[in-house]
Amino acid sequence: MNRQHLPQYAIALAILIVGLAFAGVPVSTLLVGLAALACPLMMMFMMGGMHGGGHGGSDQNTGHSGEQDRDHRPTSGRP
Repeated sequence: MNRQHLPQYAIALAILIVGLAFAGVPVSTLLVGLAALACPLMMMFMMGGMHGGGHGGSDQNTGHSGEQDRDHRPTSGRP
C-alpha cells in the first residue's frame, strides 16, 4: 500500500460515511461498520510496509536467513 494514496482513501471513506448518513442509515449501524473495518484497516497500515520494500523487505526473496554463511559442523577442538 502506497502512503501517497492515503489522502484519497480518507476522502473516499469520508464521502462514504456522509453518503450513508444522508441515505438514512442509523449512526449506530455506521459505528458498528467502522468498528468492523478497524481491524483490517489497522492491519493494512501496520503491515503494509513489510511486503514490498519500505523497511528492507524480507529475507525470503534472497534465500538467506540474514546470517552470514557459516560452517556449523563441530570444531573437534579447534579454536
